[in-house]
Amino acid sequence: MKKSARFNYIILLYLSGIVVFTLFRVAETLVYCSLVTVQGVTGSLYLTALWKGFRFDTAVSTYILALPLLLIVIGELARIRKSWYYATAHYIAMVLYTVAFFACAADIPYFCYFFQRLDAQVLTMNESMPVVIDMIFSEPTYLLYFFVFLVVAVGWWFLGRLIYRRVLKAHLGSEMPYKWAIPMAAVLLLGWFTGMRGHLTDKPPLRAEHAVFCSNSYLNQIGLNPVFTFLKSAGAIMNDRNHPIELIDPETAREVYESREDKAASGGILLPNNTHVVVVIMESMATEKTMLGSHPEASLTPCLDSLMHLGITFTQAWSAGTQTYNGVYSTLYGHPAIFKRHTMHGSSTVPRMWGLPQNMQCSGYSTAFFMAHQGYFDGMESFLYSNGYDKVFEQNSYPEEEWVNSYGVPDHVLFGHAIDYLNEATQKGPTFTTILTISDHPPYVVPQGTTFKPRSTELTNQVVEYADWSIGQFLAEAAKQPWFEKTLFVFVADHGCPDKNPIYDIPLTRNRIPVIFYYPGTLPLTSCRVEPRFDDRLACQIDVAPTVLGMLGIHHTNMIGIDILNFCRDVAFFGSGDMIGATDGNLLYIYRHNDGSSSLYNYRDRQTDDISSQLPDKKASFERYALGMVQMSYEMLKDGNAEPEQEL
Repeated sequence: MKKSARFNYIILLYLSGIVVFTLFRVAETLVYCSLVTVQGVTGSLYLTALWKGFRFDTAVSTYILALPLLLIVIGELARIRKSWYYATAHYIAMVLYTVAFFACAADIPYFCYFFQRLDAQVLTMNESMPVVIDMIFSEPTYLLYFFVFLVVAVGWWFLGRLIYRRVLKAHLGSEMPYKWAIPMAAVLLLGWFTGMRGHLTDKPPLRAEHAVFCSNSYLNQIGLNPVFTFLKSAGAIMNDRNHPIELIDPETAREVYESREDKAASGGILLPNNTHVVVVIMESMATEKTMLGSHPEASLTPCLDSLMHLGITFTQAWSAGTQTYNGVYSTLYGHPAIFKRHTMHGSSTVPRMWGLPQNMQCSGYSTAFFMAHQGYFDGMESFLYSNGYDKVFEQNSYPEEEWVNSYGVPDHVLFGHAIDYLNEATQKGPTFTTILTISDHPPYVVPQGTTFKPRSTELTNQVVEYADWSIGQFLAEAAKQPWFEKTLFVFVADHGCPDKNPIYDIPLTRNRIPVIFYYPGTLPLTSCRVEPRFDDRLACQIDVAPTVLGMLGIHHTNMIGIDILNFCRDVAFFGSGDMIGATDGNLLYIYRHNDGSSSLYNYRDRQTDDISSQLPDKKASFERYALGMVQMSYEMLKDGNAEPEQEL
C-alpha cells in the first residue's frame, strides 16, 4: 500500500468527492420533496436515478482530477519526490472540488425555483452581480444554503488534508517498481478517460439526455450534476452566440409568420384617441395564484380577481419565457424568448427593437418606465432608453429611506411614484407608462407601516397577498384622478411561479400567466363601457403589444405577436430555458434544443406518455408553428427587421 500511495491518494480523493456529490443530491431531494408533491417515485426508480447521478458525478470528478492525476502519474514514473510538486496537485484538486460543491449548494434553491439544474442562465446576471449578491445575503433561505456550503467546504478541506498527509505525504519516499507502476498508471488513465466519456463504446460522450430513463421529469433531472449542466449550457450559449439558429427553414418560418393572422375573430375594440395606457408587468404573478388556478378557493389575489370581472381576461395565456427580462422584452416588443439568450443584451451593442414604446412615441405619447430596482440590473435601463422610453425611473430615483431590500422600493411605494408622475404627465398629453413590480421576488419583505393585513402565515404567500393589495391600492388611488376613465390598464405577469407538482420537462406554472385589459371609461360611439368577459381563447405574452396598438387604432409592424381581440390563435407557444413548448389547450408539444428531441403529450388529461407516434401529423403541425415563429423572430433580429422601419 505504501508503494502505491500516490495512486491511492487520487482514488481516495475521487471516492470522497463522489460521496459529497451524492449527499448533495439526497439533500436536494429532501428539500424539493418538502416543497413540492412528487408523484410516481419509488425506491427502485430513485436508486436508478442515483446510479445515473454516479455516472455524471464521475464525469465531473474525472475532469476535476485530470490535471492532478497527470501530475501524479508523471511524478510516479519520473521518480519525483518533491513535496511542493504533489502539494500543487493536491491544491488544484481541492480548489476545483470546492467550486463544484458551491455549484451543488446553489443548485438546490435554483432547482426548487426553476425545476432545472443549475445552468449558464446565471451568466446573464453578470452585470447585475452586486444586486444578486445582496439578494443572496438578504434572503434567509439562501443564506442557509450558503452556510451549508461553508460547512461542507471546511469539512472537505479537513478531509483532503487528512488524505494528503496520511496517504501521500507520509509515504513520499516510497517507490513502486516500474513493472507495477506502468500498468497501474495505464489502468488509471483508461479509467479516467472512460469516466470523462461516460463509457468506452462508440456512442457519443455523456450528455444530459443520458440521465433520462423514465417518464418522471423529476427523476430524469435529479441524476444530473449541476457542474455538468452549467458547463454544457455555457458551451451551448457560446455556440449559439457564434452560430446561427437553424430550427427550421427560413422560408417555411416566413410562411408560418405570414399566416399567423389568417383566422379573424370578432370582439375588436377601438378606444378614443389619446387614451392613456398603463401596462403593469407583475413579478411572478402566475395564473396558479389567482382564481383561475387549479384551486380557485385558495386564491391569494382578491384584488386581481375582482379586476378580472371588470375587464377582458384571457384565461389561457402563456409567458414567453421564465425570466423577468423575457417578460419585459416580450410584453413590450412582441417577440418571443429565444432559448437562454439574454434578450436585452447584444454581442457588442444594445439591441434595437420596434415595439409598443416606439409606436406610442410616434403617436405623440410621452413614455415612462418604473422599476423598483437598480437600472443596471439585466441591462434594463440602457435597453429601455434605447428602445422608446423618454424616462426610466429606477431605485436611485426614489428616496433611500423608501428602500426595503436589494431590489429597492416595495410595490405600493412604486405605484405611489407612478401615480404622482401620471398626475403631472397626463396634463401635458397622452401617456404610455409601464410599471414593473418586484415584491413577489426574494428576498421577500412585507413592508411595515401600511394597512395591509395578511391572511396567510407563510411569508411566500404573504408577499403575494401584499403584491395584490398594492394593485388594489393603486387602482383605488387612480380612480380618484381625472385621467382614470381615459386610461387603458393592462395587467400581465413577467412569468409564473414554480410548479408544485411538475410532470413535464417544462414546469407549466412557470409560463401560465393572467393577461387582463381594463378600460374603466365609456366609448363615445356606443355610450357604454367595454363589456367585461373571461376569454378562454389562447393568448401569448407577445400578443400584448399588438393588441394594445389595435385597441388604439395604431398601425404596427415587426412583431411576432398578434392582436388577440381581432385574431384567434390555434396554438400558443412559449419558452423555458433551452426548450420550446406549444399547446392548443389539449395537447402539449415540447422541443428540446440541447439534443433536438421532441415529445407530444395529452396535456388536458395530464398524461406523461409520449403520443408522438399516435399523432404524427399533429406533432408536425405544432413543430412547424412553434419552431417557425422562433426562427422568424431570430431572422428578423438578425436582419434588423425588428428595428424601426426607414420611413418611421
